[in-house]
Amino acid sequence: MSEFEQIKTKILNLNDWNFEEIALEVFHYQSKHNLVYKRFIQLLDKKQTIKSIESIPFLPIEFFKSYQVISDEIKVLNYFESSGTTGQVTSKHYFQDTLLYQSSYLAGFEKFYGSPKDWIILGLLPSYLERQHSSLVNMVQGLIEISAHKANGFYLYNYDKLHEILKENTLSGKNIMLFGVTFALLEFAHLFPDEYKNLTIIETGGMKGRGKELTRDELHKILHENLQSAAIHSEYGMSELFSQAYSLRDGIFECSDTMRVLKRNPYDPLEVSRSVGRGNINVIDLANLHSCSFIATMDIGKFYEDGRFEVLGRADYSDIRGCNLMYQ
Repeated sequence: MSEFEQIKTKILNLNDWNFEEIALEVFHYQSKHNLVYKRFIQLLDKKQTIKSIESIPFLPIEFFKSYQVISDEIKVLNYFESSGTTGQVTSKHYFQDTLLYQSSYLAGFEKFYGSPKDWIILGLLPSYLERQHSSLVNMVQGLIEISAHKANGFYLYNYDKLHEILKENTLSGKNIMLFGVTFALLEFAHLFPDEYKNLTIIETGGMKGRGKELTRDELHKILHENLQSAAIHSEYGMSELFSQAYSLRDGIFECSDTMRVLKRNPYDPLEVSRSVGRGNINVIDLANLHSCSFIATMDIGKFYEDGRFEVLGRADYSDIRGCNLMYQ
């Protein structure tokens, strides 16, 4: 068994107690076999000092726009692409297969919501469905297939049909989950205000230039007022990551088991810690074994002692991203 396959097996059988051990093993593998990451580390002259996850160099997320960030042992077969907005350069996350992605998103879903089989799963993701290579569509499609409920499905702009499906099934008492991009959820909420019992909405961010950007509090207030009785949750994910975090209340996110967040000093990008307070968000995503598991995002967060975090916004000098642009 190759070194890659050995590490992949460990990730697929991950326990909380060995996350850091595997993270360091992933680092040493990627620092040898990911040529973009290897060169980045060489320029920092950091490799010999890596003894903890805080000392690992985190690759700026913008590298996914300019380079193929992937191990030299991987045969590239496919990629996920960021949503972006018109005229922007998009990021591409290359991978050989989706086994780690599927394992990660399913484990994350089950951690917070139980089995997909217990849910009717719907996707209101028009901007994502209109293009290829969306990791979000891939994830929701996978959950739909596991759920296997006859009412499952995706919706573009056919809000009347979505309303019909929701009312029919909420009245039956079945648990329904609706993954929705922000602008489409707002349009639906304004067109079809109603009471939606047993409905959990997972907002994934994204105004796509279709209106004023809202804070998460503003968005959730509108959704609560119009989609009465529905639970409003949030998902933190992006095309450059294989793992997700979820917020079930108060805008505070908890990571899936293959993911951790660390605080980056905005004035010293090499200073990374597990301290509480505000800073930039660095993500360790073990499921990113094909590419790079150590990503320095441009998101600003508030960090809690127990590993949870809030997303407060984006650094002023970063590109506007299409996936999540909400400020607290």
